[in-house]
This record gives sequence, C-alpha cells and structure tokens, in this order.
Amino acid sequence: MDKLENKLEDILVAVANGSLPPASAAAELKRGEVRYLDSFAALDPGRRSRKGVPEIIYAAGKTPEQTAKICAAMLGASEERVIVSGASEETEAALRRFLKDVPVKRLGRAIMAGFGEPSPSGGRVAAMSAGTSDMPVLEEAIAVASEMGVEIKSFHDVGVAGIHRLAAPLEEMNAFDPDCLIVAAGMEGALPTVVSALVGVPVIGLPTSTGYGLGGDGTAAILGMLQTCSPGLSVVNVDNGVGAGATAALIANRAAKRDAAKRAAREEPPE
Repeated sequence: MDKLENKLEDILVAVANGSLPPASAAAELKRGEVRYLDSFAALDPGRRSRKGVPEIIYAAGKTPEQTAKICAAMLGASEERVIVSGASEETEAALRRFLKDVPVKRLGRAIMAGFGEPSPSGGRVAAMSAGTSDMPVLEEAIAVASEMGVEIKSFHDVGVAGIHRLAAPLEEMNAFDPDCLIVAAGMEGALPTVVSALVGVPVIGLPTSTGYGLGGDGTAAILGMLQTCSPGLSVVNVDNGVGAGATAALIANRAAKRDAAKRAAREEPPE
C-alpha cells in the first residue's frame, strides 16, 4: 500500500506545482482502476504499480476469443505488454489474429504480447531445469521474471540422473551471483534439494508433472521438495511457473533496490 500511496501523493504534488497536466494525472490514476470487460472479466491494470507483478492472463478455461479480448483491453489500458499463461496453440493463433500488428512471442507455456522491452531492475535470477521435459514450465517462470525486469541466466538438463552435469553450471551460476534461483524438476523432484544444499541464495523449487505412472503427475516431485532436509528451499505448486517466476523476481528486485539505496548512501557527499 505504501508504494501506491506514495505514487498518488506524487501525482497530486505534480499537479499542484504545475509539472503534470490534469489530463495526464487522470490517465495515471485510471491505471489503478478495475476495468470490467463484457460480463466475463474484471481487469486489474494497477497491479504492476501496486504489487510489482503485472496482471497475468490465465488462458486455461477461457476461450481463445475471451483471452484475446482481455489482452486487447489490457493493452488499451496503458499497458505496453501483457503476459498470457497456459496458452494453447489455438489461443496463440487467436491472439495473432485479434491483436493484428502487436508483436506476439511464445516462451514455453507463456505468451508475451506488446511493444518495447521491460525496464531492467538490476535484479538477477538463475533458472535450472532437471530435464528438457521440464523446460516449458520453467520458461513460463522465466517469462514472468523477465517481464518484471530481472536479468536471467538459464541452465538446462542438469538433473540427478547425470549429476556430474551440474558441476559446470553451478560454477557459472556462482559467477553470475543471482539474488534467487528457480529449479524445475519432475520425476522424484530431487534436483532442487541438491542445488539448495550447494548455494547460498534462496531457491524456489518448481515441481513439474513429468514422470511415469504413480506420482508422475507431479505428486512425487512436490512431496519430495516439501520434505527436503536442505534449508532455504521454498516450493510452489505443480507446474506453477507463474508463481515461481513472480516470487523469484520480487526477491531479486527487492535485493536490487536495497543494493542501489546502499550505493547511493555511500556516494552521497557529507554535509
């Protein structure tokens, strides 16, 4: 709430001192309004400024046309970019038809639509997948974190079936010095525990519904991660790339903000 209240105060002060025209102030304030679309959606365009996480459109259960209309409405509500999670090929096709000249890009299970690039926040997140089959879910997490401005470094197919493959990525990751790490794994979900025991940053375990038979729907992976004996590992739900990406980016962006404030304090000349 403090962030939102500060923004409102800044807008009012700018109008009072004449640096912001009333029409521009009205446009800024409308970004925080709830927008109702037909009878099936209530949009929250102010989430990014209030929460630090943009509103993300969950496509599963919606028709491709509904998802496309929501995207168009978000882009028309002063949003430059939108994220769609759990998007099918039919949804992607509808977005490309409906949004016409708007760039549409797929990354794993996520789709980004809009113009420009996110502003860098200074935060850093590393992302690992145990196997290639885990990549679509991890890429959804990467898409969300990237849209929140963090720098991402990814490593793939380094699971415990060939644990020797992990040595070089860990060395490279330590040199990258991330603020947070996302590790996606299916099967028995062992990789996040192994990695968490070897690094000194928060690790977010991302269980995926990859595996055989009993427990192969992600049940074995999430239970294994929840029962970890390695401190510093937190776990999101099965296939919840959005939750993993948003949480990792919030941690990284908070760390970057604190680091920037400390640098500014050191560089400030004494009175």
